[in-house]
Amino acid sequence: MFITPSPITPSPVAPTPSHRAGLTTLIALAPVVWGTTYIVTTELLPLGHPMFAGLMRALPAGLLALLLTRTLPHGAWWWKIAVLGSLNIGVFFPLLFLSAERLPGGVAATLGATQPIIVAFLAVAIVGEQFSRWRVGWGIVGVIGVGLVVLGPGAALDPVGVLAGLAGAVSMGLGVVLTKKWGRPPGVGALALAGWQLTAGGIVLLLLTLLFEGVPSEVDASAIAGYLWLGLVGGLLAYTVWFAGIRRLPVTATALLGLLSPLVAASLGAFLLTETLAPVQLAGFALALAALLAGQLTPRTRKRTPVLQACKQR
Repeated sequence: MFITPSPITPSPVAPTPSHRAGLTTLIALAPVVWGTTYIVTTELLPLGHPMFAGLMRALPAGLLALLLTRTLPHGAWWWKIAVLGSLNIGVFFPLLFLSAERLPGGVAATLGATQPIIVAFLAVAIVGEQFSRWRVGWGIVGVIGVGLVVLGPGAALDPVGVLAGLAGAVSMGLGVVLTKKWGRPPGVGALALAGWQLTAGGIVLLLLTLLFEGVPSEVDASAIAGYLWLGLVGGLLAYTVWFAGIRRLPVTATALLGLLSPLVAASLGAFLLTETLAPVQLAGFALALAALLAGQLTPRTRKRTPVLQACKQR
């Protein structure tokens, strides 16, 4: 039987500094895994079917999570999951693919790297998280770093591709912030929440795939291995870890970990496809890594002594 949990969400306990460091390291595995998507798609999967790849990444993993957890949404959570699944997966994937098709990969990756900046502003308006100039500043540094790594001299700016890239960053950014705001019902773990969203987003992708792309005519053993990696590791495991982290850590700090995805993609290209990294790209790596590490810190604010009080003390 499937269980329908209570819609009341408990407030998570803030992690200690040591626990937060370990939690951050664990959550960073999600964008690291997502960074493998490009090389898996280009080297293992049938060409010309990115939407189908997104479908295979989401829907089977979501259904598997439902079978494992045997938990369904309840009450208002039905429409909340429809919104979250669409924003984080169903809408984000098509916009990501459209941006990748209309723009060089480096431009698309740089636009995606703006997500932590978008999240920082959305978190203030929706979650009430205190605005952090520190994290926004490092978010800008991260975008510059990613740009140095992935942008090439032939980078071109197609208006439709740019709008799709920015809209994709806004879509997942809004989904991340709403996931933080709504949390999850008691008795529902991160695996169930990931399964709900993957299933909802997968249904959206199923409709889009059937309408605009279709299925590949031939799927070989390499493609099956690629789909299994995207679905089980890049979908089920990565999203479970990601949604667990959003609940426990500041949402802007978590979003900054997303800078790892384009860096991992570039690293895999260098090591597996024998692509070379110029000194400028290595400098970009250093900037981006510094940004995502510094973004996990919360700078201490100095308490200023009021002028009047200081005068009285003299």
